[in-house]
Amino acid sequence: MMTFTLIKIFKRPMKTDRLKIIFTLLCSLCFCLSLNSQAIQKNRTIILTDVENEPDDSESLVRLMLYSNMIDIKGIVATTSVHMKKEVHPETIRRAIQAYGKVQANLLKHEAGFPDANSLLQLVKQGRPEYGMSAVGIGKDSEGSDWIIKVLDENDSRPLWVCVWGGANTLAQALFKIRQTRSDADVTKLINKLRVYTISDQDDSGIWMRKNFPSLFYIVSPGGYANSTWSAINTMVPGLNNETISNKWLAQNIQQGHGPLGAFYPDVAYGMEGDTPTFLSLIPNGLNNYEHPDWGGWGGRYELYQPDYSTLDIKGFTGGVPVEPEPRAIWTNVADRFIPYVYNEYGKAIRRDSVIFNNNKATLYRWRDDFQNDFASRMDWCTKPYSEANHPPVPALGHPDEITVKSGEGFTLDASGTSDPDGDNLSYFWFQYTEVGSYKKPVPFGQAEDLYRIPFIKAPVVNKPETTHFILRVTDKGNPPLTRYKRVIVNIIPN
Repeated sequence: MMTFTLIKIFKRPMKTDRLKIIFTLLCSLCFCLSLNSQAIQKNRTIILTDVENEPDDSESLVRLMLYSNMIDIKGIVATTSVHMKKEVHPETIRRAIQAYGKVQANLLKHEAGFPDANSLLQLVKQGRPEYGMSAVGIGKDSEGSDWIIKVLDENDSRPLWVCVWGGANTLAQALFKIRQTRSDADVTKLINKLRVYTISDQDDSGIWMRKNFPSLFYIVSPGGYANSTWSAINTMVPGLNNETISNKWLAQNIQQGHGPLGAFYPDVAYGMEGDTPTFLSLIPNGLNNYEHPDWGGWGGRYELYQPDYSTLDIKGFTGGVPVEPEPRAIWTNVADRFIPYVYNEYGKAIRRDSVIFNNNKATLYRWRDDFQNDFASRMDWCTKPYSEANHPPVPALGHPDEITVKSGEGFTLDASGTSDPDGDNLSYFWFQYTEVGSYKKPVPFGQAEDLYRIPFIKAPVVNKPETTHFILRVTDKGNPPLTRYKRVIVNIIPN
């Protein structure tokens, strides 16, 4: 079809200027088609939400809708939790989707792949209006638990992420039924396809699953909510600029003047979007790696280990869910040492700030301005034409994203080929993510960190093979400024 169209156009006599214009347009079209053909593997995701327990689930639903072209939503299930034990509210999920449906056409002007609202409405299900393990057992199936099994049974090699915003008992019932009705081999196969990220334990079914399914991939911050990694999304941090989580910022950038979906976003009652971290690391942005929670990303960083019960916050707020000893290794809290870089009025464009953070929350709030600005830009997409909105830069590397060097050898970090769809000026920032990989010591740069190309870095001397990660952070100067990343894995071998 495209070839036929080109032939028809070029058969017509035309002036040279017109020919140049059409040729330019066709080249642009081919470039866009090329980009679209580079399909990103979307993460299959089912959401379990105790929506209407408080406003933050509705807030997270708004953001989820704005990334529905980057995440393969397979179901949104209304559930209970310790905070709402006898009710489920699928109607609120439907209202969020209906608001999204009113802006979906405009979103498609900015990026492809936003699903139509009717298809999303077919994915709304509900669990039993009962609390925790009282809804798990023979005869306790629900529309939601059956749906999880149906999606797991699909002939799809991609893992299925279950993002739990409230209680997890609908997933627990699905696993209970699978174990009751399937062979051991089938149980193992289906469990291996699952990835679970829960916002703490909001009923007593989470610990039951971790006891009964030892191989289940499970991200959780057990114990009191205040010490959780996920809470960093809405924690006011002394020493940081907390503007992008302020109520004023939300009103200006999300709630008001951004169409029906923004108008659906409710005011904060307890904490902004406590559930959003479950899917932030599923968004392809060059930093996130969904199979490596220990590599860090927008949803925080987690390591796989069995936490010592004495280190858990057993007296902090859990809504009344008991904190039990963990029976096995889980993906859970780990600290980052984070030194922010801030705008410099004169001279070098950025400088190290004077504050240092070293805790598990830093693994998430270190990216907070980036993902909040990304959220704001997508809200703009709900109402603005393409030419009036900002779109993220496209980082590139002038070398492979994994390189091997010998001790004492020099290597280069190069962001050649990086571009921006809006033609915006770009800022570059390179840093070593010292917590990720086996080599934990700083590797000196010797040059400014904000060059697009770091021409020489000397590999440290090692006695055994080591690995370290460098992150390229590219930010445009649009409004709001948008950021994307590239990760470079450097393998260092003894000389």
